Amino acid sequence: MILSRRELLAGGLKGCTLLASGLTIPRFLSRSALAMGGPDPDGRILVVLQLTGGNDGLNTLVPYRDDEYYKARPAIAVPRGQVLPLTDDLGVPPQMRGIKELFDQGWLSVVQGVGYPNPNRSHFESMDIWHTCCAEASKRDGTGWLGRTIESLATPAGNLAAPARNLSAPADTLPGPATTLPAIHVDGTDLPLALAARGVAVPTIDNPNDFKLDVLDSGSGRSADALRRLAAPGSAVSKTANAANAANSGDLMFIQRTMLTACDQAEQLASAAKAGGGGDYPNYGLGEHLRLIANLIHAGVGARIYYTSLSGFDTHARQKSHHAQLLAQMSQSIKAFFDDLRARGLADRVLLMTFSEFGRRVHENYSEGTDHGAAAPMLLAGPGVQPGIHGGKPSLTDLDDGDLRMATDFRSVYAAVLENWLRVGSDAILGGRYPSVATLR
Repeated sequence: MILSRRELLAGGLKGCTLLASGLTIPRFLSRSALAMGGPDPDGRILVVLQLTGGNDGLNTLVPYRDDEYYKARPAIAVPRGQVLPLTDDLGVPPQMRGIKELFDQGWLSVVQGVGYPNPNRSHFESMDIWHTCCAEASKRDGTGWLGRTIESLATPAGNLAAPARNLSAPADTLPGPATTLPAIHVDGTDLPLALAARGVAVPTIDNPNDFKLDVLDSGSGRSADALRRLAAPGSAVSKTANAANAANSGDLMFIQRTMLTACDQAEQLASAAKAGGGGDYPNYGLGEHLRLIANLIHAGVGARIYYTSLSGFDTHARQKSHHAQLLAQMSQSIKAFFDDLRARGLADRVLLMTFSEFGRRVHENYSEGTDHGAAAPMLLAGPGVQPGIHGGKPSLTDLDDGDLRMATDFRSVYAAVLENWLRVGSDAILGGRYPSVATLR
């Protein structure tokens, strides 16, 4: 049987779901080498939690001493007597007891009033701004801030001193396939723009049972081991294919190496994802995703960035009970995650960061909800944070067209995470110089 390059791409690579992505082939294959070369058991890890829909910051970090808060929200405000105090004038609702416990043990940093200039109230546009760090759509290049971070981490030094990688270099000047995944998207949604990079494959994992390593070839049922035999450079099939595609033998060899690496990675991920162990997680989708991330970290798959999300924060009506449930899911899941990591001796390596595309307006609406707003708090959790509340308390009377005024540009929080946690230069990634917020030790 002659296995052509087209057949190897259409059949072989499709058999390893790890390589499924929105990037095109073979450009994606030729640039997949930008991933890091091997697992780093001591490397720092960033977990990003996207709160999709626009989280209401005032009912997350509650100004319970401020009468203006209760005047603006007669139906949906968190009652003073129920607030769990973090400071003398700020606290969290009772559903966030796990977050309160992290704060009390010095594992939580809160940045108030985070946003960006000239806020956009469109879910899609505002999320794109947070994902790309670029306010002008015409100037975006299709990559996200974490995608650019992945490429920065993949530089030879992998640190602040490393030179910027030339992304316009010809594909054939880049090295061969890497053995480690730089990032993993653990969610049931499409790959977020934040993780988009020039040629770096970031897999999406939702359910460990979704791993399928059989070649999808008209139901033939060939296994991943058979695929390896077919793709092996010394196999008879490979020799025949190379002879039939002499003009493209370099491409075929690269595809072969990439496919073998991908199958190994997929099996490693499948084994790690299905592994038992872990702590007592709540029975929520977010809890299961964070459990999966903890298992992958424990297995040493080498990823430095994990990304997941919790949706449902677009609370225009009947907000009080729904938002409280979402905050409970978030708080319980994050607390279980760090309890698990601590029990496994991994907590010191992990920083978790939350963000949402915007906050909500100060005054509740007539449907006992809140409409799209602007600035809101960001949470950073882990043993490496500088604990406490950072940034000035937003005024509830000096508003910007009904919205809280931004006190901190979100890119300053990103800069702190990049420079002080992941140890990479932030200027090129963020598209400018932003002073980092002192949220990390």
